[in-house]
Amino acid sequence: MKQSKLFLPTLREIPAEAEIVSHQLMVRAGLMRQLASGVYTYLPLGQRVLRKVQQIVREEMDAAGAQEILMPAIQPAELWKETGRWDAYGPELMRLKDRHNRDFVLGPTHEEVVTGLVRDNLNTYKKLPINLYQIQTKYRDEVRPRFGVIRSREFIMKDAYSFDTSRDGLDVSYQSMYDAYTRIFTRAGLTFRAVEADAGAIGGKGTHEFMALSDIGEDTIAYCTSCSYAANLEQAEVVYKPGSAREESRAAEKVPTPDVKTIEQLMNHFGAEARQLIKALVFKADDQFVIALVRGDHEINETKVKNLFDANVLEMATEAEMSALGIPVGFIGPIGLPDSVTLVADAAVQHMTNAVVGANEKDYHYKNVTPGKDFTVSKYADLRNIVEGDECPRCGGTIAFARGIEIGHVFKLGTRYSEKMGAKFLDENGKEQNMVMGCYGIGISRTVAACVEQNNDEHGMIWPWALAPYQIHVVPVNMKNEEQANLAASLYQSLQRAGYEVLLDDRAERAGVKFKDADLIGLPIRVTVGAKAGEGIVECKIRCTGEAKEIHIDELLTYVDEMKQSLQQQA
Repeated sequence: MKQSKLFLPTLREIPAEAEIVSHQLMVRAGLMRQLASGVYTYLPLGQRVLRKVQQIVREEMDAAGAQEILMPAIQPAELWKETGRWDAYGPELMRLKDRHNRDFVLGPTHEEVVTGLVRDNLNTYKKLPINLYQIQTKYRDEVRPRFGVIRSREFIMKDAYSFDTSRDGLDVSYQSMYDAYTRIFTRAGLTFRAVEADAGAIGGKGTHEFMALSDIGEDTIAYCTSCSYAANLEQAEVVYKPGSAREESRAAEKVPTPDVKTIEQLMNHFGAEARQLIKALVFKADDQFVIALVRGDHEINETKVKNLFDANVLEMATEAEMSALGIPVGFIGPIGLPDSVTLVADAAVQHMTNAVVGANEKDYHYKNVTPGKDFTVSKYADLRNIVEGDECPRCGGTIAFARGIEIGHVFKLGTRYSEKMGAKFLDENGKEQNMVMGCYGIGISRTVAACVEQNNDEHGMIWPWALAPYQIHVVPVNMKNEEQANLAASLYQSLQRAGYEVLLDDRAERAGVKFKDADLIGLPIRVTVGAKAGEGIVECKIRCTGEAKEIHIDELLTYVDEMKQSLQQQA
């Protein structure tokens, strides 16, 4: 492609709305432009990178036996009502009505549609297992779109759905997709980690997120420094081991604590450490009121609370709801609760003695409270966030934290959707059984942004070979110089004939402008045609290392082939 003809509007200044490097560079380098908040147009360079990601995904999905289809983005509400997600999915679901006042959604995902498709067309074990996938634009009404295409309202996604006759079959399909994802992200040149995760609104039991490691990642990864265990913060298991023998329990005493509400205020008031306090939080799990207790130096994990009650929706109780229960904000505790409230606690609370708790009365707390003696918990469970330094639940090693961008997710759905939607098959004995499902997503546009986050410097992007919009950038220093212009054109043609994707900067711009744009765009190899063009000598520069070498044009193809192999191995 000749750069003079390429729609490539580069910018020198950082866009005001761009908070992170990938967003800044993808706009500055002319990969995309914003149409509305969280909605982007991909320009030619951006589209080429998207196609590179999609090609890798298609090759690996096809190799794993999946079959590509294309489903509608507009989905009738009736399907979502069959599964209960019409009400449960939340405000991120983009809803619309047609001219006949019928409800539809713009699909954020396609579990309902694909389950209906298979239900209506496959009904025998002889046709299973099957894995169907698509690459399509998805829609989610994000409350706060940010970070460019990392959290946007419209995004490109690969979603796949497997249908098996048994749980064992699902395990095979799941592992096949897990392995395919590992190959996809490795080929894309990403530094990533597969972590245990919560299924969220998709549902199901058993799931892994594939996280591109990045300091700007919105997700925290807890990983073991000694073994392969890794999980996101929502899912990371906490190992609880009782400490030394408990001190002798004293009589609980109700004490006045006017305007003393926060953990810090309570520590000062009682001269206690945070670990001697018990925090109480009031939730509404679907229609059930729940109080969850956690030690004062720990943080409650709402996902774990939600999963404990197998709730569709978990939210903090409002002040009005707490007032109706007779529970004053700031003084919540486990003693004297109404029967309508279920009390649960993190495992670390179980062996506390002489703790400080709220008295469920304004301006009062209890001290010297001991679980089991002064109040009864209906269930103890792992309900807190893991912290750095905690013990690994797999090997006993030490937990550390990293941050990551979610680029892929694999789920074991089981029969969650097939049971609700009647997706059944006849087994070998002619008996109806529910299909056992899995689903598997990759954020195509997110993968591009994650790649830029991991591959850049102060000058611009540094594309890995597999995703580069073009592989070689031919830059004649002075297009007015006939020798340079002719040699550049000749190299452009010969490199293309050799099978390379080449961008020729044939613009009548100053050399400094060309070099700045070349660094900003970040193609893997730059071939500069300059003062030694008459001698047949050009400079080859490798973008990721900065290594520059003068090469005679007779040796150029051999050198480029060697660099290609080297760059591919680095990925």
